[in-house]
Amino acid sequence: IIGQSGSGKSTLMNMLGCLDVPTSGTYLLNGKDVSHMTDDELSDIRNREIGFVFQGFNLIAGLTALENVELPLIYRGVPRKERMELSERALEKVGLAGRMTHKPSEMSGGQQQRVAIARAIAQAPPVILADEPTGNLDSNSTQEIMEILKGLHREGRTVILITHDNEIAARAKRNIRIMDGKVVADYENEEGEGA
Repeated sequence: IIGQSGSGKSTLMNMLGCLDVPTSGTYLLNGKDVSHMTDDELSDIRNREIGFVFQGFNLIAGLTALENVELPLIYRGVPRKERMELSERALEKVGLAGRMTHKPSEMSGGQQQRVAIARAIAQAPPVILADEPTGNLDSNSTQEIMEILKGLHREGRTVILITHDNEIAARAKRNIRIMDGKVVADYENEEGEGA
């Protein structure tokens, strides 16, 4: 999903991520109308169906990478041993096996974003919602993050990436352009790689 600042990307992301509900119309997620669900039902969907990756990482400074990845699994009630295995596997998947005990201040921006991705994928959600995941990163870190997202897409996950960067959008198989709160274009990108 591509659009300039103020175009409505964040509003759409909040609705797709069940953080907000539409004021009119219907939003079906896995065949269920989320428009009229309770806050608890929406929270359950977010916890089980959607992995969030934000531009600002949203890591807790006092926790290690492993503890940051574990946190949503604690909320979900996953037993400790399983939680540790899932968190370690997710960190290994994003190339941070050797940084599990490091705190955010001991990691680069690219490494912090990889922790955020590990946190999003630890529970194996079918949908990854990434809001400007490369917005604060250098070109090398951007490439690494895009490769991770592409790999998640190859595994069969839906990756919805919100961006204002045309180069990032060009890597996607499908582009949806937003302007003034409306979809102005929706097209397949023949050269897109899936993320």
